[in-house]
Amino acid sequence: MAEDVPEAAFETWLEPVAARVRDGELCLVCPSAFHRERLRERFLPRILAVLRSHGAEVQVRLEVDSGPSPAPSDPRPRRPVAAAASPASPASPASPAGDATPEPAAPVAAIQIEANFSNFISGRSNALVREAGLAVAQGRQASMSPLYVISGPGLGKSHLANAIVVEARQASGARAVLVSAEQFTNELTKAIRERRTGDFKFRYREDLDVLVVEDVEFLQGKRATQVELFHTLDALTRRGRRIVLTADRSPRDIPDLDPRLASRMTGGLCAEIEIPDREHRERILRAKAAGGGVRIPRDCLEVLSDAPFQSVRDLEGTLVQLVANAALLKRPLDVGLARAALRRAGIRGPRELGSTEIAHETAVFFGTSVEHLASPSRRRDVAWPRQVAMYLCHRFTPASTKEIGAIFRRGHSAVRNAIRVVERTILERATRRYQVEALIERLDPERRSHFRPGDPDGDSR
Repeated sequence: MAEDVPEAAFETWLEPVAARVRDGELCLVCPSAFHRERLRERFLPRILAVLRSHGAEVQVRLEVDSGPSPAPSDPRPRRPVAAAASPASPASPASPAGDATPEPAAPVAAIQIEANFSNFISGRSNALVREAGLAVAQGRQASMSPLYVISGPGLGKSHLANAIVVEARQASGARAVLVSAEQFTNELTKAIRERRTGDFKFRYREDLDVLVVEDVEFLQGKRATQVELFHTLDALTRRGRRIVLTADRSPRDIPDLDPRLASRMTGGLCAEIEIPDREHRERILRAKAAGGGVRIPRDCLEVLSDAPFQSVRDLEGTLVQLVANAALLKRPLDVGLARAALRRAGIRGPRELGSTEIAHETAVFFGTSVEHLASPSRRRDVAWPRQVAMYLCHRFTPASTKEIGAIFRRGHSAVRNAIRVVERTILERATRRYQVEALIERLDPERRSHFRPGDPDGDSR
């Protein structure tokens, strides 16, 4: 399989994974939950195909190597083990056989303190969800519970779930629990098998203030777990506890979901995290880079922000790869590296433009020729088009100011002066800005939709 995967991707995502065989299953142990989800989305189908091609029909399970970590202390009294349900304790009316492979119950998801509201970058695509999550975490809006968050993969719903638990614990010392629907199912299976359903119900119905359940679409067809979760949500609602649920679709779109449970899930606020727009992508990149102590040149930032990423996770991953490649190659961050990172990520950015093409299209747009733009003339009808062409070459190509100057028979300083003049002019004069925008539309409509005047980054290309 190593031959079918780019070397950088193999070293980053596959090499750190440990393979273990347990109870007839192949367990792939990942170093983090983020790594596990990346492996699931990008490489699991290929891994399964390779196994089948070698005649190996085995179940594959992805796990996180959490390592030994002490359970967080809770100052409030908990139910003693001696008071656990006896064999005569009532169990769920339906057996969950088939709901999950019998195995030791998975622990409640580890809370990542670094995933909090302070680094959850808000934009038009997620502003409502962020404010709703913060309100629920702080106990300010009881009517929003249950908060049902819909999001595609890699858009931040796990970050939000973590942030809600962290905020609830820090703001008021609330007993907040984060669990995936799969973990909830496994714990219920184990509790029924060991006749400890009393402990299970106490844990999820009484011994907490905030319950966050991720990926509830996993409950599709799992009748026993659906019944248990319905009664859990019902009990928590009656007690005024806060509930947050996340999924990749609305409850009504989850096949074979109990109508009563679907109705209970939508009893509060339903909100969706959408794909970030260009402005939001830029804010995420700036924040991510600043958090890592990295300054991204403006042209690199524009190349990455312009690319049509469908996932914040992919956007951040591409930035990480860009910075890592620059460090390994001992090169400054530049447009060429940014575009190479996009190609490795399988993201198709805006069409690449060349300085010669820009010079030609600018001359045609203004009704002149490249020869006139490169002439010594300082007439206004020649000087302004020449300055615009230099500016656009700087904005949309990796060419240095020296290379740009060579096209127009000008020196480095003349190019930098042209860039400053155009930047100032299009900020101060609307007619000039419309003119430049019309030319950009002619060059590449995709770039026109993302173009925003601003100060040049001052690099010395």
